[in-house]
Amino acid sequence: MWCASKRIKKSQLTLEDLRVQRREREKALRKARREQHLTSKRLLRDQTDEEAFLGGNLSQHLLSEQQVLQRIRDIQHGSDEKLKHLTVLRHALRNRVTQLLFIRAEGSMQFLIGLFTCQFARIQMEAARCLHELSHSNDPAVSKACLPATSYLVTFLSGSSAELMELCLYTLGNLSVESEAARHQLLLQGIIPAFSMCLQSPYVTVLEATGYALSQLLQAKEAPQSIVPTVLEAGLTQDILKLLLSDFGESFGMMIEFAWCLHYIISSQVNNVVLISQGTVPKLVHMLTKLTTSPYLGVSGSELLICPLVRCLGNLLTEVDGANKRAIQEDGRVIVALFFFIQKFQQEHLFVIQECLWTLNNMTAKDPIICSAVLHFKLIPVFLQLLGHSRDIVLLVSLSLLTVFLNHLHKIMGHTPVLCA
Repeated sequence: MWCASKRIKKSQLTLEDLRVQRREREKALRKARREQHLTSKRLLRDQTDEEAFLGGNLSQHLLSEQQVLQRIRDIQHGSDEKLKHLTVLRHALRNRVTQLLFIRAEGSMQFLIGLFTCQFARIQMEAARCLHELSHSNDPAVSKACLPATSYLVTFLSGSSAELMELCLYTLGNLSVESEAARHQLLLQGIIPAFSMCLQSPYVTVLEATGYALSQLLQAKEAPQSIVPTVLEAGLTQDILKLLLSDFGESFGMMIEFAWCLHYIISSQVNNVVLISQGTVPKLVHMLTKLTTSPYLGVSGSELLICPLVRCLGNLLTEVDGANKRAIQEDGRVIVALFFFIQKFQQEHLFVIQECLWTLNNMTAKDPIICSAVLHFKLIPVFLQLLGHSRDIVLLVSLSLLTVFLNHLHKIMGHTPVLCA
């Protein structure tokens, strides 16, 4: 099974070292997510193939310029051994020096793209893996050399092979972080309509890869001007919400990807009025409420799903109309859910607490009814438990308590000014 991962150092040979590296990569990704630095590239590799590679002689994969040229000739003129030579080349392309030697060889990229577009499925898949290795490079020259392949990568997103689609999506996601020119090229080649088709896929792996590739685009500095409007026009947000409202099952990773996509769209403030009119607020309330009873809440990484969803709600609450405010007032579940998450994560993931407190402040500002609900559900002790945390947490707690008490006082006395947070 092919799985997404960060770059793997070739100096580590044991399986235990590999497992440690994977845990470190997962930890780094979680940190990157909560800091919103998610444009790090992903690498899709077969676990069995990876373990065999790490257990072998790594020096055989470090090729000279002449050896690189010979590998290309072997693939060009070989027949029975073509796939084997291509696999050896893929392993060699994990090395940055080999990558540079390969792309500088005359006609090398055209040759690789030719294999990628051939009619032989196994050759095509192995060539796609070579392109994927190159797309993961940190060298701008290597990534730039891959750009002639993007139109074919986008085209294959409408294919029937889930494995190839997944690989193409991660490759496109890696290439899209390189430059605004690369992203502009992808938009012209129809990557957003292609994403729309991918969102209809029955395969969770394809959906998760789509979420990753889309999130890479949505984080671009030019996204509010050129990417988010196209995403909204294509109706992708409705498909994203539908997937987020589905049963979790094996789709937990997919839901994390799309929760962040939704967050990037909403935080861009391109057209939140439309999202609100489409019922996004009650859908977010339903999702957060559902998460409080989900068996996946205790799974490592569940905070990465809750954090963007809470942010989405907090951002939209600053723009909701009277009808949506009344709906939230009448439905106390979201208040209980936010306090549930505060209690659940207060020992380990303080960034979740900060998001929940910020959203609660947005809910209670100018709203005595919500403030009364906080008192009605006897949630003040939860606030008090947080006073021993960091300065940022204490500040948010103090603001929340002040807002709740003053707005409740306004409600019962009828003349105290409503506190505006």
